[in-house]
Amino acid sequence: MTTILPKVLLVSLGGTITMTRQAEGGIVPTLTAADLVQSVPCLDKVAQIETISPLRKPGASLTLDDLIDLAQMLRERLAGDTDGAVVIQGTDTIEETAFVLDCLLDGSKPVVVTGAMRGPEAAGADGPANLLAAVIVAASGASRDRGTLVVLNDEIHAARFVQKSHTALPSAFRSPLGGTVGLVIEGAAAFHGRTTRGHHVAGPLAKTDAPVALIKMALGEDDRLLRALPSLGYVGAVVEGMGVGHVPACVVDAISALAKTMPVVLASRIDTGPVFSQTYAFPGSEIDLIGHGLISARSLSGLKARLLLILLLHAGRDRDAIADVFARIA
Repeated sequence: MTTILPKVLLVSLGGTITMTRQAEGGIVPTLTAADLVQSVPCLDKVAQIETISPLRKPGASLTLDDLIDLAQMLRERLAGDTDGAVVIQGTDTIEETAFVLDCLLDGSKPVVVTGAMRGPEAAGADGPANLLAAVIVAASGASRDRGTLVVLNDEIHAARFVQKSHTALPSAFRSPLGGTVGLVIEGAAAFHGRTTRGHHVAGPLAKTDAPVALIKMALGEDDRLLRALPSLGYVGAVVEGMGVGHVPACVVDAISALAKTMPVVLASRIDTGPVFSQTYAFPGSEIDLIGHGLISARSLSGLKARLLLILLLHAGRDRDAIADVFARIA
């Protein structure tokens, strides 16, 4: 009996995995998804592969509009006979792309984001292994109803928790709050955990500009950036506080004034752990800031809190609706 392999769509956006060296030095995106497939032995024994390469950008140059368009394309393709999709891109922004897709896609079919820490011409290039592992996960029935996943180094991460934690190592990605949800072992996706899917941002997204500033608090910080945000056209802000959500007392007045004009989300600059809500009460503490109208990001990183806020603003949500979404984040 002939086994019918699942159909997996490979979408390349660029990134290190596609970069080759130029005569003048340095590597830049040049390869397509079809080129990458040629570097992976036995890929055709895992799935029926279709490749498209709509972009050829480094991860740092991707835009939110790129990702909104990508989500729409994936939604349409996965509504047909495509069984899963792999998005190939630069690792600089994988955690952000995966989170956006997790917010915008609510189907059951797997969507996996992958890339490489080393270019294809480097010794020990990790691109082929990551691409094979990603296709294995995207083609697996066990990957259904798990939201968007990130696969590198044979580890499977949930988009909600994954973070890039090293600038160079192939083991750069981790999920410190929840751990990996699975591994690729002996050519199969082996899941050992499940996380709650992120908030789905439903409805049409307006094509209006909704810039949201990300401000990290540091020792000796003052309020000049905060006071300038409205005049610069920002319509929202995420403040990465120290520790469990603290800022210098000298910036509280500026943050309070800002929260009266736009939604302001309080996150932590620490990689792991939630923003507190009821422990510290000094000026600039989390109790003080929430009392001045800031919205807690809870356990979301500043990067992901900013993206969620932008998507909610694009979807036309007001401040109360935005606060309600963040209040339901685990």
